[in-house]
Amino acid sequence: MGLRIKILSGFLILTAMLFIAGVWSIYELSSIGISVQRLLDDNYKSINAAKTMIEALEREDSAVLLLLSGKWEQGRSIMESADSFFQKGFEVAKNNITIPGEQEYVNDIESNYKTYKALWIKPVVGTKSEGNLSWYFQKVHRAFLDAKISVEKLMTLNDETMYRTASDLKNRAHRAIMPGIVAILSALIFTVIFNYLINYYMVSPIIKITEGIQKFIKGREPFDVKVETQDELYHLVSAIQELCARSRSSEAAE
Repeated sequence: MGLRIKILSGFLILTAMLFIAGVWSIYELSSIGISVQRLLDDNYKSINAAKTMIEALEREDSAVLLLLSGKWEQGRSIMESADSFFQKGFEVAKNNITIPGEQEYVNDIESNYKTYKALWIKPVVGTKSEGNLSWYFQKVHRAFLDAKISVEKLMTLNDETMYRTASDLKNRAHRAIMPGIVAILSALIFTVIFNYLINYYMVSPIIKITEGIQKFIKGREPFDVKVETQDELYHLVSAIQELCARSRSSEAAE
């Protein structure tokens, strides 16, 4: 194998190692980006929807208290706005089922909200329910808490799933760093080995050739340098040996 091929093969191996590490890192980072986007599209969307529903339920609870106090117009206005707000959040959660068991939580929300809504959708002002705090605490507030708890369960489910996904992303980020670390360590080890081989097969023979030539010039000592490899240095040594032999022959003939 020639010197150029030896040197070129060393650099090609180093380049291949860095290329593989780069491709691996790019793949892992791309996967992390996709996972983060999925996390935002799935769990975060459901969490926001749950927050919307909880806020709407709390506004409806305030509206019920206004109705109980006889403020019909103000109570109904807040109630209709909050109900519309709740329905928007519920539609988002309903159309974003991505976790095993999430459908059951959504069904519970729908069922509990229907029960809660059935209590305040009927007229309150001007009926026996107006000012009836016992009715509010025994039925309305209890139904409100049931609906709110079911929404909170949905939010907790998505919170826990998002936390597990984030932990997995952290581990994957470590895996994305590993190719770079491996490439650096491998490059250092390979550089040491490559440097040793260059010194052993190239630098050392060149030093021996130089010393052999100097001995021949100064003391006419025989040029006796051996090279283990069959490459350009071997041919150089052979040429120098032949040149020295001819020089000695010429001197002897004179």
